[in-house]
Amino acid sequence: MPISIRLALLNDAATIATLSDQLGYRSQDDSIQKRLKQLLNNHDHLVLVALKDNEVTGWIHCFYNLRVESDPFVEIGGLVVDEGHRQSGIGKMLVEEILAWARKKGCEKVRVRCNVIR
Repeated sequence: MPISIRLALLNDAATIATLSDQLGYRSQDDSIQKRLKQLLNNHDHLVLVALKDNEVTGWIHCFYNLRVESDPFVEIGGLVVDEGHRQSGIGKMLVEEILAWARKKGCEKVRVRCNVIR
């Protein structure tokens, strides 16, 4: 079955929490759900999930940054693909969706920060 990308939903919180554990961020489902609710109602944030066989296999969060000293940009705040689904193009698909969103927002740059351990 092909991989599809869609906006995250509040009922994705438990799976997002499980995947976040793979990044080393221990979070409770209810905490993720509270934050997700705020993010989904903010037009300067985008949270997407990847689905394979109707199962969430990855997620990405990005946000629009407007600064005095520089042109606006989008920053990727988090990206994870389930360990069992890596090397299958899911991460690339999620990033491509973010790049398209950034273009719609008028941003030429997308930034990402990463822990040196990763």
